[in-house]
Amino acid sequence: MKVSNRIVTEDEADLRLDRWFRRHYPNLTQGALQKLCRTGQVRVDGGRVQTNTRLLPGQNVRIPPMPDVSRPAPPPPPDPHMVREIEKMVIYKDDHLMVLNKPSGLATQGGPGITKHVDMMLDGLRQDEGERPRLVHRIDRDTSGLLLIARTPGVAAKLAAAFRSRDVKKTYWAIVVGRPQPASGVIDQPLAKVGAGGAALVVPVGRDEEDAASAKSEYETIDAAGKKITWLALSPLTGRTHQLRVHCESLGTPILGDPRYGGKTAHPDGFLDQLHLHARELDIPHPAGGRLIVTAPLSAHMRETFRTMGFVAGDTPGPKRIRAKKA
Repeated sequence: MKVSNRIVTEDEADLRLDRWFRRHYPNLTQGALQKLCRTGQVRVDGGRVQTNTRLLPGQNVRIPPMPDVSRPAPPPPPDPHMVREIEKMVIYKDDHLMVLNKPSGLATQGGPGITKHVDMMLDGLRQDEGERPRLVHRIDRDTSGLLLIARTPGVAAKLAAAFRSRDVKKTYWAIVVGRPQPASGVIDQPLAKVGAGGAALVVPVGRDEEDAASAKSEYETIDAAGKKITWLALSPLTGRTHQLRVHCESLGTPILGDPRYGGKTAHPDGFLDQLHLHARELDIPHPAGGRLIVTAPLSAHMRETFRTMGFVAGDTPGPKRIRAKKA
């Protein structure tokens, strides 16, 4: 074994060093990589680095003599029924990414008591001999709508960076109980998590409280049925757990059918008892340049409530790719 060098590719831009090593040397542990960085055996462009260093295309990574770096055995083929199920969720795809329309009730990732989730189904979207697709973000199990999936680690890193820099615009539709006053505005209400595990709740807190996390959401009334039921457009300006659900409750207008927030108010008689929150639109910077706007049709239970209340959603526009302007 001897020292070698590898050049970071365009697709690997913005990957953390430890994730880059995990991609190329899956048997190398985090602890072993930390030691190699600490002792200067791993270097980038000749300089010392830490495991969380983000890489740029064209950089030269020094690879010291490594232990067994053979790739693990390939996973078993995915369940064909699960493949068909997740393929039906795909509403946009290209060489870089895919966008799913997730049904309400399907978890994004695993957890206590969760035996089926989107992440475990992604092998069904793997291209022949290609990378395993990976989640870029999450939405709640009971929320329907758009989920962004990256085809490669490099694309995932670019899209994750766009989420961190708030260069992703997300629009949700919600049916809430009551009518917010004023009809539109910004909810600037810090939040904190109370409890642990599946019983944890997110609650509004004062700005000076120790665990307070800044949370802001825009809301706009699209239509209303008197003072009883309102159709809102919501845009989270931060990304806290259950943010939109708790912010709607803090307005005094909980989301219809919310199983966790809003209490009895969220469950009036005569309506379907499912969460009426839908990730309607994503506007993202495309990894190949320009922007991509994708819109998801409503889930069946929300369509039924729209019909009952006389709300008109209109046609769902197809995906729109806006090319970058040439300089």
